[in-house]
Amino acid sequence: MGTIIEAKDFSYNYPRRENQVLKDLNFKVEEGEFIAIMGRNGAGKSTLCQALDGVIPHLHGGSVWGNIVIDGLDTQDVEVATMAQKIGIVLEDPEAQLFTTRVDDEIAFGIENLCLPREEIIERIKWATKVVRLEGYGDREPTALSGGQKQRCAIAATLAMKPKIMVLDEPTSQLDPIGTYEVFDVIKSLKEEYGMTVLVTTHKSEHIAQYADKIMVLEDGKIVAFDTPQAIFRNSELLEHVAVRPPQVSLLASYLNSKGQHIERTDYPILIEEAEALIRKLTGGASNGQ
Repeated sequence: MGTIIEAKDFSYNYPRRENQVLKDLNFKVEEGEFIAIMGRNGAGKSTLCQALDGVIPHLHGGSVWGNIVIDGLDTQDVEVATMAQKIGIVLEDPEAQLFTTRVDDEIAFGIENLCLPREEIIERIKWATKVVRLEGYGDREPTALSGGQKQRCAIAATLAMKPKIMVLDEPTSQLDPIGTYEVFDVIKSLKEEYGMTVLVTTHKSEHIAQYADKIMVLEDGKIVAFDTPQAIFRNSELLEHVAVRPPQVSLLASYLNSKGQHIERTDYPILIEEAEALIRKLTGGASNGQ
């Protein structure tokens, strides 16, 4: 395992705009990591996603300083179509990526442009539908699916390209809790079962606390933190500064602390299991087996 994404002094501003949207970004992502990108609206998260797959600057134009290297390829030197075989991107609104009248056709849409043999296309469709738990939905119309199913269909269409990296930009912002769980369960499997490198922009702290290896926090186009979920979600000053809400179990610990429980900030839970252990400790359950 080695570095699969590296940004070096990367800055960007859109055409006819003076202010940089991304500013002096320097970071590395190792192969197989799950990285969450968090920050307030307008912090530069979506712009970074587009820079990673080469849409910026090839399609949007603008000015670029520094570079981003994806699996050995500089995004500024490689066409977007070529980069799409290295890195796949899934957008916030799944319907913006759905074009056909059958799920199988949707998944085949991109890979048919690769001029692959028919047998290979069929195998990739089967594999992608299995990964996203849409087996048996091949003849269904994508627009008739639930929100979570639509997003999983969009993920499958991207997966069929067999990229090494998946970038998902707010993939659950329009979904209900069930749809959100379904999508994050698929995202989790991409890393754990298939060894893919995953980057997700999101405000869903609970899911990120559970699945992410690291969290990158953006503020005004700059990286202000890049650390483990434990370090990020227990840094109250940082969270307040960047308007990121910690997991609800952390808020519970904060409330208990305000009521005189004297819980150290470094002991604040970020996972439900950690919260259960803390409550047992506070109530004496840890000592009597309750």
